[in-house]
Amino acid sequence: MAVAAAAAWRGLWRVGLGGPPRAFLAVSPLARPGCGSALAGRGLGTSPALLLAARRFTDKHEWIAVENSIGTVGISNFAQEALGDVVYCSLPEIGTKLNKQDEFGALESVKAASELYSPLTGEVTEINTALADNPGLVNKSCYQDGWLIKVTVDNPSELDELMSEDAYEKYIKSMED
Repeated sequence: MAVAAAAAWRGLWRVGLGGPPRAFLAVSPLARPGCGSALAGRGLGTSPALLLAARRFTDKHEWIAVENSIGTVGISNFAQEALGDVVYCSLPEIGTKLNKQDEFGALESVKAASELYSPLTGEVTEINTALADNPGLVNKSCYQDGWLIKVTVDNPSELDELMSEDAYEKYIKSMED
């Protein structure tokens, strides 16, 4: 029964229609808000709010968390650490239609510039306007306050092509070896 319930909740997450009751969510006491890590090394961090909308990752280090058919997009802790201090964010206009893997903006840091790619097909419904005045939020809170854009999820099956947090963590470790 528990396995079937977990599978049902995962299915609901994929299409942004809900998730498990809070009683089923386990958060490490070592986790801290934002990009903090409960995992050794370059961890993903865990926040109770985003556990309800499980993050999925691209191989280019963007993440998306879908809730009510709207995806919130940002960059991973690994990416923000590699970039260093972000000093400028270039983001698309609301209403921009994106296909999966379309470039939608860029982040500039003291070390480098990096293009941003859409993890899914959809339309931009919101941009994080706080990043205009405080682009460093991407570094301080990449999974919460430092999100980049929100998009409609036009093709929910595209979520299945993205990595889970566990798969992404293994991907990062394979890059470091």
